[in-house]
Amino acid sequence: QVQLVESGGGLVQPGGSLRLSCAASGSLTIVYAMGWYRQAPGKQRELVAKVTRGGSTDYADSVKGRFTISRDNAKNTVYLQMNSLKPEDTALYYCNVDVLVSAFRGDYWGQGTQVTVSS
Repeated sequence: QVQLVESGGGLVQPGGSLRLSCAASGSLTIVYAMGWYRQAPGKQRELVAKVTRGGSTDYADSVKGRFTISRDNAKNTVYLQMNSLKPEDTALYYCNVDVLVSAFRGDYWGQGTQVTVSS
């Protein structure tokens, strides 16, 4: 089994910053990628940012230049530094891991951490 532990969400004012963390644990053979998705009420879940084991990154257009994803492969941990936050960034943020476990590859999700941007 794979367990993801997320932290770092909270309430901030527009223009503020937050740093999200997600640590994956379990019988992880190979972690191909880790990333962050978000879902606001009434909207589809969308990719925010992801990073592969090799270091390639991908960002949603709406967060480019403001958010930075990074990872520590040795710790199976991914971080999302969020700067210049806007009210439209308000959502439940989910950690995701693309992982090989006991010769089976699949996606696993965290429980979500709330980010609220409001004055």
